[in-house]
Amino acid sequence: MSSIRWKTISAFAAVYIIWGSTYLAILIGIKTIPPFLMTALRFLLAGLALLIWRIIQRDRFPTINSFAKNSLVGALTLVGGVGSVGWAEQYIPSSVAAIIVTAVPFWFVLFDRKQWSFYFNNKIILTGLLFGFAGVAILVAFSHPGQQDQSLEYRKIIGSLVILCGGIAWTTGSLYSKYGVLGHSLLMDAAIQFLSAGVISLVISGLLGEWKGFQIERVSLESWLALIYLFTMGSLVAYLAYLWLIKNRPAAQVSSYVYVNPVIAVLLGALLAHEIISWIQVLSLVIILIGVVMVNAPKYRHHAEKH
Repeated sequence: MSSIRWKTISAFAAVYIIWGSTYLAILIGIKTIPPFLMTALRFLLAGLALLIWRIIQRDRFPTINSFAKNSLVGALTLVGGVGSVGWAEQYIPSSVAAIIVTAVPFWFVLFDRKQWSFYFNNKIILTGLLFGFAGVAILVAFSHPGQQDQSLEYRKIIGSLVILCGGIAWTTGSLYSKYGVLGHSLLMDAAIQFLSAGVISLVISGLLGEWKGFQIERVSLESWLALIYLFTMGSLVAYLAYLWLIKNRPAAQVSSYVYVNPVIAVLLGALLAHEIISWIQVLSLVIILIGVVMVNAPKYRHHAEKH
């Protein structure tokens, strides 16, 4: 029990802290590496490293069915959830991206059909949903008032909406990973998810024209370091911790990382990227987090009563 407890604490710490810092790392990386190309490199490197390790450990190769299911999870969670953030941070600050991602627990409520009878019979959870989406609406609508460049304002709104759609993809993939039988090895499953996400991101990068004019010698040292951090700490450490948690802890409890991630992202964005944090952003974050608390509190209490 002590070993499991410490493993759980370590996994939550990785998801809470490391993922909070990846928003800044993505912002640094995409300065000289196109977003989907960086996403592709990040996941291909992580997938290859993990696959080689599992082969050395004589891990069983997945069946065709398991390969297909893990590829779908990789496309939804990694390409949709993570790739959308990288693309959107071309137009919006990393702190704003992190705040929008805070809406993920609300998507879990809306898409976790097995829990609907509990969720939608609880007025506190429903009120929390309203709070959360009100906070997101305020952030998207009023976070950048008075922009002189209307095309820039339009791109910022599109970027925000892309992250919201990415959150839906992330939630769908996470729930499919939780309830679907993917394979016999968590680490081999993750390797397939990384590799499939990397290949899909590479294709999207080509379709978006990111390869045109890209010159590897022009990539800055800071972007290379950000990429290394993202595929080692953000993918191999934090994502594996997340996959383990989603299999072993309630989905709503695992999604509590959204309490910590935006705070870390906002602080790092202000301190290291000199991002200006407006009162609208702070207000939106507070409203969203109030909604998250209202959504999760009854679920935590329900889980505690069952155990």
